[in-house]
Order: sequence, then C-alpha cells, then structure tokens
Amino acid sequence: MTDTVKFRSRLSPEKRRPSAFWVLASLILPFWSLMVRYRFTPQSKLPERGPFILAPNHYSEVDPIAMGAAVWHLGRLPRFMAKASLFKVPVLGWLMRASGQVPVQRDGVARSASRDGNPMSAASQIIERQDGVIVYPEGTLTRDPDLWPMRGKSGAVRLALEAGIPLIPVAHWGTHRLMPRYAKRLHPFPRKTIEVAIGEPLDLSRFAGKPVDQRTINEATRELMDAITRLLAGLRGEQPPAERWDPSKHQQSETGRF
Repeated sequence: MTDTVKFRSRLSPEKRRPSAFWVLASLILPFWSLMVRYRFTPQSKLPERGPFILAPNHYSEVDPIAMGAAVWHLGRLPRFMAKASLFKVPVLGWLMRASGQVPVQRDGVARSASRDGNPMSAASQIIERQDGVIVYPEGTLTRDPDLWPMRGKSGAVRLALEAGIPLIPVAHWGTHRLMPRYAKRLHPFPRKTIEVAIGEPLDLSRFAGKPVDQRTINEATRELMDAITRLLAGLRGEQPPAERWDPSKHQQSETGRF
C-alpha cells in the first residue's frame, strides 16, 4: 500500500469567509469525525485558489460526505454536481443553493441556477466564482464486484475540455467499511480509516485545438478512469482488473440499484 500520512486541516481564505458551509460543517463534521479518520498520501493537495474539477471513484452511498469532508480538510469548499430534484426539497434545497451546489438534470447536463438551458452556464459560474466542483465520472456506484472503477461517463471530461478547467483525479478507499454498497445502515464502530490519494491534474494539452467530439471525449474519459484506477490500486495495494467493468456487457442498468 502507498505510504500515507495523517493530514491536518488548513484554514484557507475560502474557508475563512462566512458561508453556508460553516453551518453544514458544524452540523456534520463532529459526528463524522467520531466515525472516520483520514489518511492522505503525501502528494495529495488541491489548488489553493481557482476553479477545478475533482473526479473521484464511487462505491458507497456515503462517498459524497467522505469526499466533501476531505476537500474541506484540504482547504477548499466542497461543491457537487447534484440532481436538480434535490434543489426542490425544503431546507435541503436552500442549503444546496446557498452553498453553491450545481444542479444537474437527469440527462446529465449541468445547468445554472437560472435554468437557462445553456450547458456551459455551470462552467461559467464555476470559473466566475473560482470554485472547485466534485463530479463523479461513473455517474453512480460502480457495478464492479470488487469495487474497482467501472466505465466512465463524459460529464467531467466534457466540462474540463470545453471550459479549460483543471481536471483532477482522486481515489479513496474505506467508506465501504462504514457503509457497504447498497447497505441500509452505517457501521460506525470501530472508527474507520479512509485513505485518500489526489493525483496531478490530468494533462489534456494534446486535445487542445481539437473538436470536442465523441472520439475526443471517449479517449479523455478513458485516461481519466485509468488515472483514478492507478491511484486506487496504490491505496489498495492490489492489481486492478485488466478490463474495466462495463455494465452493458453484463446486462446491468447504469442507474439505480442492481
């Protein structure tokens, strides 16, 4: 397994500004810390400022909390591409809007809060506000029986290529011990360790000047999933499968439980 170290939280300018995150952090983190400790690889870091897209693996329903807390510990504010329907839920919808979460329609297109239908509006908002956003490239929990990343979808890569936002692969391991895939309850004790490895921004320079067509998107998405898988292999100390899991080849749906 990759050598890992405990990470001390950073107090960044972004975190010092009053925001809805203060409310969320005060409500969630004390309880979360009772169940979870983090270990980050020495190379794990996020840009101190400026927009970025963070692309993690996904294998447990509590992954968003785990990744949000990790980003908070690394000094930035966690924002997600979230289902637009969640923004209609009382209280939750207000918190999501107040904390700058980005609504996503069921077709996977990110839209601005104004819902003007422009696919680039979310990217413009991220760049204008200099935000970081977390996008799960698999789109749902992996179907791979051993919890390796499965085939990726195009959302994270398309957003990065079209808007020129740095795309950062990340892998984490350990949330399945807290809540196994599709489990109905948490297993908080004993306290679980979550290993996190954040890679370097993906080098997309060879795609510069090329049309952002399906061929380019597919190639860049494969590179992203390869990078995430390598990071996860380092955390697990295991060799990943030679072929990435493709739900369509196993008669599995790509949404919902299976």
